[in-house]
Parts: sequence; structure tokens; C-alpha cells
Amino acid sequence: MTDAERHLWYRLRGKQVEGLRFRRQHPIGPYVVDFVCLSRRLIVELDGGQHAEQAGYDRTRDSWLSSEGFRVLRFWNDQVFKQTDEVLAVIYSEMERRSFPPPLGGGGRGRGKV
Repeated sequence: MTDAERHLWYRLRGKQVEGLRFRRQHPIGPYVVDFVCLSRRLIVELDGGQHAEQAGYDRTRDSWLSSEGFRVLRFWNDQVFKQTDEVLAVIYSEMERRSFPPPLGGGGRGRGKV
């Protein structure tokens, strides 16, 4: 875990964000993500200096994760250190946006009579 990941994990762990659980270094399909809140299908990734060399890989990875219903938020390591509250505000905002209610009823077509 990088210093930036440790710094953010300190703020995400223990259900400190809206009472929701984040996991760190969690496998999803063929990838391991930095942080994920499974109940909101929200992934938080931190990028350091290596990001420029991995941009193509990250686009492919983010596309696959999106196709699986996840929203990926990316932040630079510097942002996590210098703008921690702003980073958390973006995460909180996205979690609020993704707090959609469960579907109504049984969900299938042709169930019951009218």
C-alpha cells in the first residue's frame, strides 16, 4: 500500500463514509482495485507518477469495470495529500448519487393477473 493509499484508507475504513464499508486491494474479475464500496458499486483508484505509462491499461480496466456496473473515481496521489477533504467530498457525492432505491415488486414480466 502506498503512502497516499494509507492516508485515504485511514478516512475510508471502519464505515466512516456514510456508514458504508469500503474494502482495500479487492479483486474484481481479473483486476485488483485500490478501494471499493460493493454496496454502491463505487471504486476509488489512486494514481501516482506511473499513471502516464499505464494510461491505456487503465482505460481498458476502467471500461471493463464500468461494463460490470461499477463507477470508477480516479485521484492523483498529490490530491489525496493536499486536498483530502475535497477528495472525500467527491466520494461522498458519488455515493449519494448511487444510493438508488431497490427495484419494486418481483421484477419479472407476466407475474400476477391484472
